Amino acid sequence: MVTGMVSGVLAAAVLATGGAGVAGGAPGGGGSDAYWLRVEGRFAPPTAFVPSAAVTYDDRLVPPGASIEVEQEGGRGDMTVRLAVEGLEPGRAYGAHVHREPCGADPEAAGGHYRHEEDPGRADAANEVWLDFTTDRAGDGRAVVHKAWGLRRGEADSVVLHDAPGGAGHRVACFTVPFASLG
Repeated sequence: MVTGMVSGVLAAAVLATGGAGVAGGAPGGGGSDAYWLRVEGRFAPPTAFVPSAAVTYDDRLVPPGASIEVEQEGGRGDMTVRLAVEGLEPGRAYGAHVHREPCGADPEAAGGHYRHEEDPGRADAANEVWLDFTTDRAGDGRAVVHKAWGLRRGEADSVVLHDAPGGAGHRVACFTVPFASLG
């Protein structure tokens, strides 16, 4: 297991390849190649004295100090991505998607949505990683998605929270995630 701080984010990862053993095997691993990644962070404004990998662009919808956790596990032919947030605006629906670039001070820095098939006409939940959720009375929310495919290396670097579920909406926060891929 690898653990450490990544831009103010606690990261833990297990990568098992070629049948290599990890105590008890990698979670969810169903083949000879499997991975597991978990990162968490606390949102801060882009102007914070100590930069964070979790950036809020809207202090009302995603207050500084709110938390986010992303977990990814899978193998050569599939993956599961889980999202958990705490401390956001209570009782609100949010959109959340995997984006192509890391977060920055500008909400547009994260680029567009990651697409399994590069076809620009395929901007939908089947071709992208959508993690839309609704927060409860405490401002906490959860989402999970399973895909029969994995992410291409170097093409998925963040999760962006939007002010509305679905394929669009204003970007209200961003979390840089070192997503794993095999191949």
